[in-house]
Amino acid sequence: MDASSKPTCRIVKPGSTYDGKQGLSYFEGIAAETVGSAGIYMHLLTIPPGGRAKAHLHQSHETAIYMLSGSAHTWYGDRLEHHVVVHAGELFYIPAGVPHLPANLSNTPCTAIIARTDPNEQESVVLLPELDGLVEI
Repeated sequence: MDASSKPTCRIVKPGSTYDGKQGLSYFEGIAAETVGSAGIYMHLLTIPPGGRAKAHLHQSHETAIYMLSGSAHTWYGDRLEHHVVVHAGELFYIPAGVPHLPANLSNTPCTAIIARTDPNEQESVVLLPELDGLVEI
């Protein structure tokens, strides 16, 4: 989006995907890159059966997730010592700077809407390869 243009309302149809640093493919949605947003990001994520992200955190940015279908396991904490399962119809909050690793352990895809306070999304992603081996899937 041209930074000099006047902000306006926009419709985004998730169609194109991009590969995130986290190791998953995201459907493009609301972001600085697509609509010129200044303080929010919102995308659609489908994790295939058996898929998982790399351990990571979002530096200085909060994340809110709404699970549309299926369920996802998420390990979180300094050593990924905590575990939750987020089911369809549930919301999940991840504070800024909290390491986490989501995975789909089912035989069907799971789909979620993800919103963050980082309009550039990938800029705040910090990979934590030293934590990847702590979760056996």
